[in-house]
Amino acid sequence: MTRSEFLRAIDDEFGEAYGRSLVRDLVLGALGDRTAEEALAQGLAPREVWLALCAVMDVPRERWYGAGRPEPRRS
Repeated sequence: MTRSEFLRAIDDEFGEAYGRSLVRDLVLGALGDRTAEEALAQGLAPREVWLALCAVMDVPRERWYGAGRPEPRRS
């Protein structure tokens, strides 16, 4: 997962304003008591940060994987 895919997944799952607030303000124990923003800035993989957010926010598991990827093109 790239950073842009991470941000797309955040927006898709939580909405742009609330999602960005979560990334900036929510301290995640699974990430060493850092926010998602801090974890990303310190080099953690976006996928790891995404999964930690999904777990703490009770996102259904079927939406954890493949999130943030663009829809396939239709012919």
